[in-house]
Amino acid sequence: MSAQTPVILIGGPTASGKTKLAVAIAARLGGEVVNADSMQVYRGLEILSAQPKSAERRDVPHHLFGVLDPAERGSAGWWAGEAARLIKDIRARGRVPVFAGGTGLYFSALTEGLAEIPPASQAVRNRVAKLDDEGGSEALRTEAERVDPAAAAKVKGADRQRLRRVLEVIWTTGRPLSEWQAATVPALLRDDWAGLVIEPDRDELRTCIAARFDLMLTEGALDEARELMARGLSADLPAMKALGVAPLFAQLRGELTPEQARTHSITGTRRYAKRQLTWFRNRCADWPRLPGPDVDAALTQLSVAR
Repeated sequence: MSAQTPVILIGGPTASGKTKLAVAIAARLGGEVVNADSMQVYRGLEILSAQPKSAERRDVPHHLFGVLDPAERGSAGWWAGEAARLIKDIRARGRVPVFAGGTGLYFSALTEGLAEIPPASQAVRNRVAKLDDEGGSEALRTEAERVDPAAAAKVKGADRQRLRRVLEVIWTTGRPLSEWQAATVPALLRDDWAGLVIEPDRDELRTCIAARFDLMLTEGALDEARELMARGLSADLPAMKALGVAPLFAQLRGELTPEQARTHSITGTRRYAKRQLTWFRNRCADWPRLPGPDVDAALTQLSVAR
């Protein structure tokens, strides 16, 4: 490993304590926290995306939290560019970049590289959405395997988001995603980063998810959803897919009771956490695991000087 302290990457499912651990590590090493969650980049979702509060940011600098308007389309490519810039800036200050989040694609962008693929047009997105609506994951996989078998083979199970991406790329560029990926160079060399995954006990995580959403409700999640709903933004914008948004919108329209909206939100979050755990097990199998945000255990696992 290089003489310079490596960039720290902390992944795991939602509500597992990633940011808490990142702050503790940053405080111990003289570092700065960088968000690696695709929903926490949006303003107006401070509560629903569980962004760290001002008091939690007081002693350690935080970056890429609430930097985009919900009307904007954040992407892995945009994030990777910002992350690369921040790594240089933070290191230039003699400090350690500590990334934390649950968006696995963001981590792979740093460690494996991310092709600069032109964005899909609305027409292409509509075409893919139509196929998804009519045939679901089976139709998406069948078509993905036909047009780009190499990329489709890397998609585990019914991961509709990644299957849709395979189709969007080839239908937009005429070039398979697998070819774009083969030509990429990672932002971080293998000896320049150290990563770990927080993997809590399943029952404990389920309990934490429910308790956190209840706390969100007491902190004003419904008001946050009301303000977002009043903007009348397109439903296909990334920010509109944040956990809890759709059920709370339905409550505000009178389609769900408050208890139903709560149940739908918690259930959706638990399902998302399960998908995150599967992603990290498949794509980060060699990263050390911790059951919770224990800073001493984390530094030991990362082999980083304290």
